[in-house]
Amino acid sequence: MELKLFQVAELLGGVCHGNGEAIIRSVSGIDEALPGDITFLANKKYQKSLHKTRATAVLVVQKYDIEINQVVVPDAYVAFGTLLGVFYPQEEQFCGISEKAFIEEGASIASGATIFPFACVRRGARIGGGAIIYPGAYIGTNSGVGEESIIHANVVIAHDCQVGRNVIIHAGSVIGADGFGFANPGGTNYKIPQVGLVQIDDNCEIGANVTIDRGTMGKTHLQENVKIDNLVQIAHNVVIGKNSVIVAQTGIAGSTKIGESNIIGGQSAIAGHLKIGNRVMLAARSGVHGDVQEGSVVAGTPHREYQRWLRIEAVISRLPEMREKVIQLQERIEQLETIITTKEGVKNGHPSNGDNLP
Repeated sequence: MELKLFQVAELLGGVCHGNGEAIIRSVSGIDEALPGDITFLANKKYQKSLHKTRATAVLVVQKYDIEINQVVVPDAYVAFGTLLGVFYPQEEQFCGISEKAFIEEGASIASGATIFPFACVRRGARIGGGAIIYPGAYIGTNSGVGEESIIHANVVIAHDCQVGRNVIIHAGSVIGADGFGFANPGGTNYKIPQVGLVQIDDNCEIGANVTIDRGTMGKTHLQENVKIDNLVQIAHNVVIGKNSVIVAQTGIAGSTKIGESNIIGGQSAIAGHLKIGNRVMLAARSGVHGDVQEGSVVAGTPHREYQRWLRIEAVISRLPEMREKVIQLQERIEQLETIITTKEGVKNGHPSNGDNLP
């Protein structure tokens, strides 16, 4: 595929600076780009790369005083993503319902849905138009998958779970497994039946090997446009507010309520029954043990306000030197205490104790 640079600018709603007739054949990263490629600069700290790139053109949010063709757009990274979809469209694939899929009597498959071989759709399940169910996926009894959603290979959506429109669930994820609920833990470990469900609203994306447990009662709820990375565990009755982003290997314990537009860094751990406000940022490997107020930025285990955590980390890095200083100070204090004790002995009529005093 080829586009002239002015056509790229028109496609993106941007402004072309330089040779609008330049031919663009591909999209690439700024360090790997070759002539014929268009690249992007979304972070100013990589500005030096503009002087080294071999790309024919670059997507930017402001014009730079440098001899390279530029397309100024509101968001360079979003524009880059748009071009990736243009230059690398998905290949045409199988459409329809495979004879090798298991569709149980009583399941409802809308016109335009695609069911690949060896997928399983149980009775009462509903698959919306344009949805794609890849091989090995399991859609449980009375569960629903909305229009245009994509369920990748070997995903399990257990019974009574609801997946909205335009949702993507990547391979190996499990939606609606039993929550980890046991009475007398460490003793009889009596299992509490998990009779709730999972609800995933429109436009969510769930990475590979994510586990989202059903509610004990009620529901575990991912609100609209939540994005979850690979290897995340979400326990029973958790609520995640719309537009939130959760990065890999995070674990969220039961009944915690997470607000809207949160960003949760990788390997974070959030205890149960907490309330996390809107627009909160958790740094990677945060250990959250209490409620977090709206708009907070926190880090560390246990979690602390971010700037305070930075100061603590700066002190920790100097602990060996500080330890040596404390030992030296202790020795000096002991020496001073000896001198003071000796002088007091002389003052109180014990000259023998002061024979060696200056």
